[in-house]
Amino acid sequence: MGIKIQHISKSYGTVEALRDITFEVKPGELFGLIGPDGAGKTTLFRILTTLLFADEGTASVAGMDVVKDYRDIRKAVGYMPGRFSLYQDLSVEENLDFFATIFGTTVEENYDLIKDIYIQIEPFKKRRAGDLSGGMKQKLALSCALIHKPKVLFLDEPTTGVDPVSRKEFWEMLKRLNAKGITVLVSTPYMDEAALCDRIALIQEGEILVVDTPENIVANHKYALYKIAAKSTYKLIGDLKNFEGKKSVYAFGEFIHYTHSNNDFSEEKLSEYLNEKGHEDIRIGKAKAGIEDVFMALSEKKEVQQ
Repeated sequence: MGIKIQHISKSYGTVEALRDITFEVKPGELFGLIGPDGAGKTTLFRILTTLLFADEGTASVAGMDVVKDYRDIRKAVGYMPGRFSLYQDLSVEENLDFFATIFGTTVEENYDLIKDIYIQIEPFKKRRAGDLSGGMKQKLALSCALIHKPKVLFLDEPTTGVDPVSRKEFWEMLKRLNAKGITVLVSTPYMDEAALCDRIALIQEGEILVVDTPENIVANHKYALYKIAAKSTYKLIGDLKNFEGKKSVYAFGEFIHYTHSNNDFSEEKLSEYLNEKGHEDIRIGKAKAGIEDVFMALSEKKEVQQ
């Protein structure tokens, strides 16, 4: 039971949140929607979970139309919104019991599905949800989204604001859930999480840039990539942008990632140019492209086309 999205568009007044979105999530797939804040991820999730109507286009979830079959979809999906939305004054076990009751089931009936997650917060089951740490809130929200054994699971930026250890644990949990046959659509602004998905869609300003496996997307990066560093990073960025033949320049950790517009790039020429500009401690080397590099290249191409 997958997801099918065809030509979905949505605007808020003069702001186009989504523009002609089309892609499919295969049954049993762990699919990532990757993009920065404001890219349209949450709007798309709200349409797919029947909380919002699209202006144009159609979509189906688990074989059901998001408009005609909205009641059935709400029973068949689990949804974990970006903000913690459980009852802060209820305890851990009270929240879980409440959501199980809403869907006409019990915690005991589907405990096997949430066991690996819930055992980590069970020692705190009497604690109020509002008093939990970020990682614990995350696990409780996921347990509540799974308690009715959904066919499709929607997770909207589930690891935002969570520490690195909890992020790693969360993705390990998703992999285990996915292995049980649950279709998972997860959105995230973290490019490094893209590699953990079966396939991904990169989204920017309401438009899909590309849909493919993370490996194929990186393999299709066309330009040689260089990592460059010097004593003054700010000055380095400005001077690289003025270097003849430059294609792209952007900060990436302690380095600047640089691509050239043609094949006549020479490390020696660049080094001479930077020395002439007064730079010290210059380091230049080849870098391996990642999802973030591809995203930057596709975003740049989109801006040129506009």
